[in-house]
Amino acid sequence: MYLGFDTSNYTTSVALFDGSNVIMQKKLLEVKQGERGLRQSDAVFQHTVNMPKLIDNIKNSSKNLKAVAVSNKPRNIDGSYMPCFLVGENTATAVSAFNNLPIYKTSHQVGHILAALYSVGRLDLINKPFIAFHVSGGTTEALMVTPNEEQIIKAELIAESTDLKAGQAVDRTGVMLGLKFPCGPEIDKLAQKSNKIFKIKPSINGLNCSLSGVENKVKKMIESGEEKNDIAKFVISYIAASLDKMTENIIKKYGKLPLVFAGGVMSNTIINNQISKKYDALFAEPQYSCDNAAGIAIYAYLKSKQL
Repeated sequence: MYLGFDTSNYTTSVALFDGSNVIMQKKLLEVKQGERGLRQSDAVFQHTVNMPKLIDNIKNSSKNLKAVAVSNKPRNIDGSYMPCFLVGENTATAVSAFNNLPIYKTSHQVGHILAALYSVGRLDLINKPFIAFHVSGGTTEALMVTPNEEQIIKAELIAESTDLKAGQAVDRTGVMLGLKFPCGPEIDKLAQKSNKIFKIKPSINGLNCSLSGVENKVKKMIESGEEKNDIAKFVISYIAASLDKMTENIIKKYGKLPLVFAGGVMSNTIINNQISKKYDALFAEPQYSCDNAAGIAIYAYLKSKQL
């Protein structure tokens, strides 16, 4: 068994991987009604409270541990840091030291990509170049992913949202509509009830997109009394159109490489339906799209296999 820890800004997660199957425990952090997020100090506190309970839930499956891995930063780039990842790093370090196990450290982003590849049965892609979209509350990025001996995979930024991130647009809309944060699943349900068709002209500059206009448009729609279902559909339609155009432009520049979509926003049904068939793209199952430690446990396995 290979053990992984991930303590992102909104989910505490622990996972085991045996080379074939994932066993996972995770818990969403609590955000007060009407608020749009958590301070880092509050996230650290909740992770600290959650972690022992999750470990207790998974301990009976953790026989014959071979290695431990943890996400200790958002991305594998200089200066990438968030205090919430210290909880996972400290826990992993303690487990490693107490059990005399090797410990491997990677990024939350790499974990997302590996979890997505596992979900769609394509871990073989770590051996060749592919394009990965990581779309979540704090990230809307397209990445050129290539094999890397030290990092397993190296993810280099090639396109992004230059302002508001897709997950922020979803969550801010949801909070304005009175939904509980994080709002993705409820926005998805509302949007699917809408029959309205929006003609979206996304704001694209080269390979990058801009999503800052979404929030202002939503405010105007709410003020004019438009239905919640239609407002939710508009936000999702705008994000889908933006990702669609980014994908089209990336293919023009880099050629037709395998496309993998990861991150919490990518569990949205409408976005998946619009993009997956058009580009023959791979979308992770929802439990592996949202924040999780599965990819981190898989990272421990892959690093151990290098020895």
